[in-house]
Amino acid sequence: MSKKKKKPAEFRFYEVPQDESVLALMGSKWIQVYGENIDNMHFHNLLEIGYCHYGDGDLIIEDDMYRFGSGMVSCIPANVLHVTRSDAEVMAFWEYIYIDPEDILRQWGKATQEIRDIMEAIGRRAFFIKAEDNPMIVTLVRAIFEEMQHKSEHYRDCVRGITYSLLFEIIRFNGKISGQSFWKSGSLQLESAIMYVEKNYADNFKIADLANECHMSETHFRRVFQEKMNMTPVEYVNFVRVKKACELIDKSDISMEDVAEKVGFATPSTFNRNFRRIIGTSPYQWKKRPDNHEGKLMEYKISALKGW
Repeated sequence: MSKKKKKPAEFRFYEVPQDESVLALMGSKWIQVYGENIDNMHFHNLLEIGYCHYGDGDLIIEDDMYRFGSGMVSCIPANVLHVTRSDAEVMAFWEYIYIDPEDILRQWGKATQEIRDIMEAIGRRAFFIKAEDNPMIVTLVRAIFEEMQHKSEHYRDCVRGITYSLLFEIIRFNGKISGQSFWKSGSLQLESAIMYVEKNYADNFKIADLANECHMSETHFRRVFQEKMNMTPVEYVNFVRVKKACELIDKSDISMEDVAEKVGFATPSTFNRNFRRIIGTSPYQWKKRPDNHEGKLMEYKISALKGW
């Protein structure tokens, strides 16, 4: 009997806006029936914190299922498969914050080895809690949403401090629940390759190097990557490089030739071709429209993840 073909996972790539500590997805847009017409699970490149204002349904993390309801908080590290599904025709209201813990820790002056240890502790497991399970985590999460909604004077400094505290509360809670049956990191086959690309995108590496990171043959790795990510490894590497190029163009005045070199493209023509294919415009046109950068890139990310 042949094995049932697994549905591909959806990779959702988010980016913390410049000068902010978190990416906050808030407002009436997120009042919806979750999981409608969605068959596959997904994962993110950032730590996801979700807060449920109301609604009923299931949060599925890997092979475990949890009932969600008002006032509950989810904490899902990068590269953890999950999906949220409302009960039939039930409107739910979730809001989310996405955090790059490594960036936050760097801002606070943590040393490299300490950052690695903290990142391992934060990414150790996903969890889903009620307010009474850990009132401090829920309070900190709500405080971040409050600051991001009103954006009062010095809100960026406040969010930065609250987010830093939240990371360590997550570590504390992870330590307390070590004996319970929560999801433990390490089951996503491609996690090592994804992290490798994020750290080494500017280098001249081969797909075989990514396969080695995942302890697979190159042929098997290519097949698994296509199945899980809905794109080839080369397409993913080019996607990350173009995303980094957008950041570099926004933050510097260096030439496009230098941008291409710094993000890992061998030639300017290869850079231009991939940039246009992914973003839909040339790097020069992108640079001339700074007012549209953030919205354009986010629009691309969302549509690309559904289509690839």
